[in-house]
Amino acid sequence: MPRARISDVAQVARVSTSTVSLVLNGRTERISPATQERVREAAATVGYTPNFVARGLRTQRTRTLGLVSDQIATTPFAGRMLAGAQDAAREHGHLLILVDTGGDPGVEADAVRALAGQQVDGMIYAAMWHRVVDVPAGLPAGTVFLDCRPATGGYPSVVPDDRAGGRDAVRLLIEAGHRRIAYADIDEDQPPIASEERHEGYLEALAEVGITPDPALHVRYESSAAGGRAAAGELLDLPADRRPTAVFCFNDRMAAGIYVAAHRRGLDVPGDLSVVGYDDQQLVAGELDPPLTTIALPHAQMGRWATEVALGVRTPPEDDQPHLVPCPVVHRDSVGPPPAAAPTPAGDGPRTNP
Repeated sequence: MPRARISDVAQVARVSTSTVSLVLNGRTERISPATQERVREAAATVGYTPNFVARGLRTQRTRTLGLVSDQIATTPFAGRMLAGAQDAAREHGHLLILVDTGGDPGVEADAVRALAGQQVDGMIYAAMWHRVVDVPAGLPAGTVFLDCRPATGGYPSVVPDDRAGGRDAVRLLIEAGHRRIAYADIDEDQPPIASEERHEGYLEALAEVGITPDPALHVRYESSAAGGRAAAGELLDLPADRRPTAVFCFNDRMAAGIYVAAHRRGLDVPGDLSVVGYDDQQLVAGELDPPLTTIALPHAQMGRWATEVALGVRTPPEDDQPHLVPCPVVHRDSVGPPPAAAPTPAGDGPRTNP
């Protein structure tokens, strides 16, 4: 079946092709509402859709935006990131085209080549988690890196401010009166950037109030509920004067394991042990008993920022440094004051009152 043409719409609507073009391109200042409606009804009747390729050749704009990712579509946070990107694209009259490569370099190369061939108005390269990535061959200048940063620099990028997030998590526990605060970290051969950044934030918050960090309170296990249970076992087996009254966790899944281990020992959260997670993962953080206080990853805001920069409606930093998006505290019910019987460690600065 041949594609409907603009002349077919004009014939059915009984107007000129130039009038059809003006109406379908939104330039209706001098066209009556009745004529506009007749043109749109005629377009629907003949099944006319604009030829965006031809329009792009004329205007040098295709009203499309490409997003290439490794495994983002299979992660718990993909919905928020893609929603932020799609909302911003739609607000600026663009369609977002997503290609999930599954981490396959061949698929990635094909995707970059195909999107560039389609003359998309901008491109975003997204990663599953905050990390440094090699720049794929053929990636257009001005491509925005989302939740990752290019190894060679030279491109705008946006990532979560994990250091500030870790600092805010520990500050929250200090303000509640805790002095012995553990960090249940991730154990990998090559820990992600977020692990180091959150640990740096943890140390900064302790230093602010003169707390000397205890190496025994920084433990590393796998990034799962099982890892959280193992971390809690090591921490809760410490002598009473070194045992933590609060735990900051690398993520919410580890926090869930901390809960289980604490409950198995007859401990109450937060009466005996306060817990703060990270990620605000759906179906995890808010569903624990009690609901988990955590640090949210700002994926929707990151997706929006990347899209606006890719479309040229927002200006990225000029110093070639990643744009850091704040990670907000999500206050729930897993933080309270330390138990009254908890010994206070000697040698530290004054206790901070809540």
